[in-house]
Amino acid sequence: MSLVKRLDDARKAYARRDEKASAAAHDPDQIALAFHGEEHGGAGSQYIGDFVYGGLDGIITTFAVVSGVAGANLGTGVILILGTANLLADGFSMATGAYLSTRAEQEYYDKERQRETWEVEHFPEGERAELYELYRRNGYSEEEAEQMLSILTRDKERWVDAMMIDELGLMKDEGNPLFNGLATLIAFIVAGTVPLLVYLVGLVVPIPPGMAFPISVWPSRGWRCSDWGRPKSWSRTRIH
Repeated sequence: MSLVKRLDDARKAYARRDEKASAAAHDPDQIALAFHGEEHGGAGSQYIGDFVYGGLDGIITTFAVVSGVAGANLGTGVILILGTANLLADGFSMATGAYLSTRAEQEYYDKERQRETWEVEHFPEGERAELYELYRRNGYSEEEAEQMLSILTRDKERWVDAMMIDELGLMKDEGNPLFNGLATLIAFIVAGTVPLLVYLVGLVVPIPPGMAFPISVWPSRGWRCSDWGRPKSWSRTRIH
């Protein structure tokens, strides 16, 4: 069993409240086998947020454009022109923002890691004292804090990792900024096209003018942010 498959099984078992299946997914032997040579999560999981934000922004802003133009009775051609312009302009804006924000976060992490590495090399006792106080503040006893320090400070990379997470609360973002931007753009365009579909169909199949906007409202109203891994009993967000 791969780690991604095991994680997926654990999510499904939790959603069904199936304790037997959940126990199977958490079998120590299966976990050890899954972790051997694999990364946690999966290639696409780190882009879920970009898909969600891009999709929600795409359908909401395009629907706003369609509503305004339809309310002014400016015709199908104007709706399609302005809707397409919104898809391209706002979509590329969102994609650029996702790319730049991911890149900035990664650069900040790298800069802070360089600083922590330098401090570990030049002021090891001070860094040890920082970690010790952090663990004591988190409820560890003096003996436990000393044991953790003894283990972590044997390896410099592991020591720096602990400083990054425990002191600064930073974890390395393994995402590709370009892929983050592309995921946002694709989700924006796909979801943003939904309110325009009826008008595109209307270019081929005659649709009564008074029916086009109500039809475009229905799929837009039904769009919802998927709840990956959530139990079905949990509340879902719906855009009205």
